[in-house]
Parts: sequence; structure tokens; C-alpha cells
Amino acid sequence: MRRRRESQEEPHNRERWLISYADFITLLFAFFVVMYSVSSVNEGKYKVLSETLSGVFNAPQRSVQPVEVGSEPVRSISSPSEDVIPPAVAEAPRNPEMDAEERTEALRTMADQLTMEFDELINQGVITLETNDQWLELNLPDSLLFGSGDAEPHYDAFEVVDKIAKVLKGRDNAVKVEGFTDNQAIKTQRFPSNWELSAARASAVVRMLIMDGIEPERLAAVGYGEYQPVARNDTGEGRKRNRRVVLLISRDASIRGAMR
Repeated sequence: MRRRRESQEEPHNRERWLISYADFITLLFAFFVVMYSVSSVNEGKYKVLSETLSGVFNAPQRSVQPVEVGSEPVRSISSPSEDVIPPAVAEAPRNPEMDAEERTEALRTMADQLTMEFDELINQGVITLETNDQWLELNLPDSLLFGSGDAEPHYDAFEVVDKIAKVLKGRDNAVKVEGFTDNQAIKTQRFPSNWELSAARASAVVRMLIMDGIEPERLAAVGYGEYQPVARNDTGEGRKRNRRVVLLISRDASIRGAMR
């Protein structure tokens, strides 16, 4: 006798909603991860990127003027004001002694302005400012500008450099930025030695000054590594004093002549 096969209906799966729910939770988690990463923007890199994009989009538009075939070139007629001024009416040279006196007085004014800007930090001994008739020496600890073993400015660095740039604007004084480290050896992919670290920190301060409107031709960056200490390197306090960035503001304008 032929046997009849009974078809059994597959039971309905009532847990399929878990798949959609799991997909939703995964997408929600990815969304919050992206939002967190966007909110954690490094201010140093963001400011550099912002300045770069601003320079690109605000650059003056350049266009090529077509030349008409067969037309004669237009000759410009120079006005009397464009003529060369005779030597007789040229401005007489200034008195060098008077100029030196004025520059020394301007240097003292800048020292007073820097003292007002960093009054609290100077009183706390965090920042030191030394002055004479030729130079201003502003001594900044590395912790005020950078993280340990790094040359990327942190958040507080921009406020400090902004105050310095506000005093330097509208003048022509040469500024030499010097970087120093302690004698603790460093060997990373980016900084094989303290030479590279000190030079990179000085260059970072120069870049920030340029972003704040200081003319590049007034600036120089120098790295001394560990070889110009102001304190002993066998104590923690001494090493802390040696890790510094120094801004030397010259009375004169020529950065190549501003040697010390």
C-alpha cells in the first residue's frame, strides 16, 4: 500500500525582529562614534587648516585678458607723480643716533606691554621677562605651549602667542624664537633627538606668529637641543627650567643682523 507523506508546516519564527533591532543598535552606535570623533577636533590642526582654507578662498581672482588680433598695444602714459624723484628732493637720511634712541624707547614700551599682558604669570614665576637696550628676552616654559615630548601646540599655547603677536604687530623689530630641551634622550620616528624636538617647537611658535599676522621676514627659528642649559639637569626642577622656548625681540629690524 502506498504510503502517504505528511507535510509538516514549518513553525513561524517569532524572533526575526531581533535582527532588525540589532542592525538599528549597530547603526546608532556608529552614529555616536562619528559624532564623538567630530567633536574631538585638535585645535592646533584645525587652526592651521582653517588658515589654509581661508587663504585659498580669499585669494584675489586672477584672469587672463584676451589680446585682440590686429589691435595696437595700449601705451601707458606716466603721470608726473610716477616720475623718478631727483636726488635733490629725496628725503634726507635720519640721524642714526636719534633713530637708535627711538628704537630703544620703543623696545621699553614693548616690554611694558608684555608685562601687562603676562602680569599674573610673571608674578607667579611661570614666565620671565628680561630687558636691556638691545633685546627683550621672553622665557616661556615648554609646558605652557606643548605636551611632553611633542611639538604640536595645545590649547593654551594659542592664547599665549596671540598676546605676544598683539604687542609685535605694527612694528618692524626682528624676533628670534629659540627652542631648548633637557638632557633626557628622545628617539621617536618624528624626533630622532633633542635637536629636532627643540627646532620643531621653535618653528611651531614661528608659524603661530605668522598666522596671527606677524611678517615672516621678521622671524627666525633656532633649535639648541639640550646644549644651552640654564640649570642643572640632575634634578627634576632643573630639567623643568631647561625645557623652554625663548623669544628674543631685537631693537633692530634686520633679522640677519640680530645676532646674540
